[in-house]
Amino acid sequence: MGLFAVIILVLLAVVILWFVFAYNGLVRLRNMVRNAWHQIDVQLKRRYDLIPNLVEVVKDYMSYEQETLEKVIKARSFAINASGARQQAEAENMLTGALKSLFAVVERYPELKSNQNVLNLQEELTSTENKISFSRQFYNDSVYRYNTKTEMVPTNIIAGMFNFKREEFFKTEEEEREAVKVDLR
Repeated sequence: MGLFAVIILVLLAVVILWFVFAYNGLVRLRNMVRNAWHQIDVQLKRRYDLIPNLVEVVKDYMSYEQETLEKVIKARSFAINASGARQQAEAENMLTGALKSLFAVVERYPELKSNQNVLNLQEELTSTENKISFSRQFYNDSVYRYNTKTEMVPTNIIAGMFNFKREEFFKTEEEEREAVKVDLR
């Protein structure tokens, strides 16, 4: 075997190894994005489970505010049935808006603001909102790394060959970017 054949075999081995590492790197990043999405899902489920309890506690006090409660319930249902990052983000924005309205109405009821169940649920919901925020950030960071890898030369060639598609970021509406102030005390 000549020197030329050895050089060709070494180059071929390097290309194959690079191909394997690049493909595995894309798979790892895609799985990281999927895992991050599931982490958001876990926190959203927790949020969805808290909302009926909150509605149940406040509905007796808010007999004249049924429209607000119905908006919260409808928004929750829409959010539960949403799929994909874009639709989920829209649904979550709608749910957050409905919850803001509910908390604004709660402010008008002093006996409700001091109710221990409402305070506990508000604390749980606040904690859950923080966890959702962190999960969204991790998801968007993962999407950024994955999308960057699928677009950069030379891994974009492998991404194209094996149908690695861009992922969507979890975006919030413009009004969602403002800090939410909820005071039930």
